[in-house]
Amino acid sequence: MSKQLVLKALIENVVLDDIDDYIDELLELIASKKDDADTKEELENMQEMKKEFKQLLEDIENDEVDDEEAIELIEEINEMIEEANS
Repeated sequence: MSKQLVLKALIENVVLDDIDDYIDELLELIASKKDDADTKEELENMQEMKKEFKQLLEDIENDEVDDEEAIELIEEINEMIEEANS
């Protein structure tokens, strides 16, 4: 499997799911009126991050991501996941 396909699968099957789950949690906080300004800012940040990952998926589909970039992104995403789980 190419590095681009590994990256695509990681984004589609892990990253976007995690982002969507977190966005849902933030929306629940806002709906329950237990939020603050930081919550709304975090929601905006997560929505922007989701857009960036979707753009990255488009770049992968358009063959605009080379092996080196794919490897770097996979490593960065794995580090983010490890930090979130610790």
